[in-house]
Amino acid sequence: MTGLRHLTVPLDDRSYEVVVGPGAASYLGSVLPASARRAAIVTQDSIPVEVHTDLPYERFVIGEGEQHKSLETIGELCRGFARMGLTRNDVVIGVGGGMVTDVAGFAAASYHRGVPVVHVSTTLLGMVDAAIGGKTGVNLPEGKNLVGAFWQPSGVICDLDALESLPDRERRCGLGEMAKYHFLTGDDLLALDLTDRVARCVEIKAEVVASDEREGGRRAILNYGHTLAHALEISTEHRLAHGEAVAIGLIFAAHLANVMGRIPVERVDGHFAVVGEEYGLATDIPAGLDADTLVSLMHRDKKALDGLTFVLDGPNGVEVVAGVDEAPVREALDRMLP
Repeated sequence: MTGLRHLTVPLDDRSYEVVVGPGAASYLGSVLPASARRAAIVTQDSIPVEVHTDLPYERFVIGEGEQHKSLETIGELCRGFARMGLTRNDVVIGVGGGMVTDVAGFAAASYHRGVPVVHVSTTLLGMVDAAIGGKTGVNLPEGKNLVGAFWQPSGVICDLDALESLPDRERRCGLGEMAKYHFLTGDDLLALDLTDRVARCVEIKAEVVASDEREGGRRAILNYGHTLAHALEISTEHRLAHGEAVAIGLIFAAHLANVMGRIPVERVDGHFAVVGEEYGLATDIPAGLDADTLVSLMHRDKKALDGLTFVLDGPNGVEVVAGVDEAPVREALDRMLP
């Protein structure tokens, strides 16, 4: 792998640096707010990364699993921040995967109506998606990420050394999220080494976020494959992990676009080539699920402002398509259900 990449998420006076590459964690001090006097480090017991800071700090360990991505966890963290006397002149540091950065970011956004947060992402999925862009949130029983806030970090560290200890499933989850970037710009990401590929994904996301920070329009394209993915996660009670669900969701989105006449079958084959062949990810809906349940869950999706709404490929590239009838959705599902 090549050396470090220093990238910027351009948001005027709230712009921040993302450091990508092996050994990037040693640059943590360079992205901490200059005003920070103390740090609250939020992590999990399973995270194999220890961060080092000259700031006095307290460590907060949150539970494992999606059931802990909850309002209860946010309350516990904020009470802990209060006990340590955390102020807006301090910083929250989220160390972990997407769940940790989502939770740490939302707690930071909520406590004192907003304290700075820095993310040290330890998973591929987090590096190319969750840690970048300021979307934070937790789940409700009724759906995924239904409560949250937009709260941009002060900086992000993506230390690729952390990926060496990732279980195979966690690596697949990251590849599922990375796969979507192949279809957003047409870049030949497979021609890049891992440092440059992660950096390019960050660049793509940073450019989209800068153009639509609060997901009023274009930013929704970053949810390519996610409408079915979230339904799959809920219907399997999260036995299907996020990146695995996104991989299947990308294939579904391609089928749906084809059914609707937006893309030819060759473009669907292109999705299979990246998701299934290059990245070796599952492309079928798991057994035991049915179309009625999945369609009902997709109606609850946050993008569903006008009936069923999807991010779909088409002649103008990937874009948001609202008011999609159920008939083509069910036809696309039939192609994938066992």
